[in-house]
Amino acid sequence: MSQQKRRVFRREFKLQVLREVAAGKSQAEAAREYQVCESTIHKWREQLAKYKDKAFAGGGRAYTDEARIHELERMIGRLALENDFLKKLLQKLEHDS
Repeated sequence: MSQQKRRVFRREFKLQVLREVAAGKSQAEAAREYQVCESTIHKWREQLAKYKDKAFAGGGRAYTDEARIHELERMIGRLALENDFLKKLLQKLEHDS
């Protein structure tokens, strides 16, 4: 038995389908035209509503809460380093004066 390769849809493709649905085309029509399940289009609509510009980032994959958590963890790390630097600088300035 051959295993069917999973289709990967690019961000632009997903946005094009969603623009057409937003313009009045039904999900069913779009699904038939682009050979995609209606539930897939529904899922894309939810992701776009939830994540806005971050939706479909990274090779057509969905932007997830996990990705957002990683992004925030990196920001926290960067801010912690900046705080440490500023504390040391402040101590040095207080010591020199």
